[in-house]
Amino acid sequence: MGEFELIDRFFKRRTPASGAVALGIGDDCALLRPAPGMQIAISTDMLVEGRHFLPDVDPEHLGHKALAVNLSDLAAMGAEPLGCTLALALPPERARDAGWLTALARGLFALADAHACPLIGGDTTAGPLNLCLTVFGQVPAGQALRRDGAQAGDHIWVSGTLGHARLALGALRGEWTLPPAVLAAARQRLERPTPRLALGRALRGIAHSAIDVSDGLLGDLGHILKASGTGASIDAAAASRLLAAGAALDAETLRTAALAGGDDYELVFTAPPAARAAVLRAGHASATPVSRIGTITAGTGLRLLGADGQPLRQTYASFDHFARS
Repeated sequence: MGEFELIDRFFKRRTPASGAVALGIGDDCALLRPAPGMQIAISTDMLVEGRHFLPDVDPEHLGHKALAVNLSDLAAMGAEPLGCTLALALPPERARDAGWLTALARGLFALADAHACPLIGGDTTAGPLNLCLTVFGQVPAGQALRRDGAQAGDHIWVSGTLGHARLALGALRGEWTLPPAVLAAARQRLERPTPRLALGRALRGIAHSAIDVSDGLLGDLGHILKASGTGASIDAAAASRLLAAGAALDAETLRTAALAGGDDYELVFTAPPAARAAVLRAGHASATPVSRIGTITAGTGLRLLGADGQPLRQTYASFDHFARS
């Protein structure tokens, strides 16, 4: 199967020239038509076999995740999707596997259809398995959620739960054992994350700053603190309680998973205390649980507080793409 036959067979769909997409797959460039008064939001994420996913991952789940991690970036900015492109490197055995490619495309298109994010272009080549997606979205001018808006006194919130993806990865790597039902639920979080697009849009005009949790809560929150020139105080017990895993693991392992595990694709955001009711309404309107886990402070640095309110001495390292696995 040649490159263009592969694209036509598995990834080319008719994209109507209407709405945001003026021209889709089939030309040198796609053409997008953002609505008046909107800014374009663009993000790219790469998934590399062995670094971001295991070789035996279900290809349908892989297709879902490849798009989900990009949509999560749009969610963190309060943007809505317009379309996406896919650059796909395939080893020969995958390029010949029609069943694998069909499942990969099915997972990708199911999520794309759910969020009105059509595939509008891309590229394929031979090489180690690698999926690189770029998403295009739009957000009203001046209303994007950014990392540099946190203010001293803001409450720090997180959506959903934290740490399950790390628990699943640890179990799959043989670091620990999870009960079958717990592993199945945690693996779902690892391989089929939920991009919080509705919550991101609902937080426009409410949140002062936001980021998605891809590399670990503390590391990603650290990007907000650096961009905003602020510090933070985090209730480590409150963050750990979001990991209701049902796993017979020690408290420190669970706390590390919640604080630094990564691959959660939840939103961590800040908002003034007076916006508490509005934050809770945004969570309810988007059917997304939200929990307060700390406070933005003046100065710099991040303090972790234990259940007794005293500072913790432990340090937690988030995921680094160039660190050893």
